[in-house]
Amino acid sequence: MPQETITAENMDIYLAAPRGFCGGVCRAVGIVELALEKYGAPLYVRHEIVHNKHVVEKLRSQGVVFIESFSEITDKGRPVIISAHGAPKKIYREAEKLGLKIIDATCPLVEKVHKKIVRLANEGKNIAIIGKAVHPEIAGTAGQLENYDKYRIISTPQEAETVRFDDEAPLGIVTQTTLSTTEVAEISAILQRRFGNIETLSQNDTCYATTHRQNAVRELTKHAEAIVVVGSKNSSNSRQLQKIAADCGINKAFLIDDVSEMPWPELRNVRRLGISAGASAPEELVRQIIGEMKKRYKNLKIHDIIVARENVRFNLPAE
Repeated sequence: MPQETITAENMDIYLAAPRGFCGGVCRAVGIVELALEKYGAPLYVRHEIVHNKHVVEKLRSQGVVFIESFSEITDKGRPVIISAHGAPKKIYREAEKLGLKIIDATCPLVEKVHKKIVRLANEGKNIAIIGKAVHPEIAGTAGQLENYDKYRIISTPQEAETVRFDDEAPLGIVTQTTLSTTEVAEISAILQRRFGNIETLSQNDTCYATTHRQNAVRELTKHAEAIVVVGSKNSSNSRQLQKIAADCGINKAFLIDDVSEMPWPELRNVRRLGISAGASAPEELVRQIIGEMKKRYKNLKIHDIIVARENVRFNLPAE
């Protein structure tokens, strides 16, 4: 990478904390690594294990084959891992029919959403699924409902204003774990106003990691002139962090995969830079950026902006 002229003598870096890998991502990646040790390559993973280019490329180089359909499997005797995003019930039935060995890396917090939506259906409620219809997590959540059509996927406040249900049964809400907490709250408030008889989201329904990382970026905006979020473009939670920074008035809010995408020209006159990372982005990517900045600025000061301390660790499967 060509060295650019140092843009200034001084730079203050504000590091969001928490940032980067969450408990669910650590667990999912750990499951793949342990499966590689136990079973060797090739190892199949349905969908990208997490939405990060570097994580996926590293695992692919070790013999992991990422698939979208079981028809892509050339050796049915090899294990197949379900990604952290979860999967519809029919996927598990299909795997059983094919005689595939399934290892489930679904995030435990996503599994909580699955259990809740099944409960709501068993109670006969109408169900609002707040999330992006094209996201694999939403496909997995909606896919827990079989022979039950009393649900709607709602992606925007505008959709919440117009959504209709076929009867007047009480309404329950579940949500994609990686959405903006403020957007989820806005949609929930609209549904509450329109339908009244509603089982709203509780604190237990929200992902701690999403909440912490979004709050940390909001805090960064009080200190920084520009903010860089490390994460892949297909990572919903990373995109939300960039959007939150922009919504809070940061005109220079960037989403980058790694140091090679650092927007150096746009940072030429910036003296206070905030850095965060999506829940699927490895910490080493942040460290590489800091290392490069140490070469470019004579006086670099690093400040930790801590909004929460995380000690959540999810157990790996027994097998």
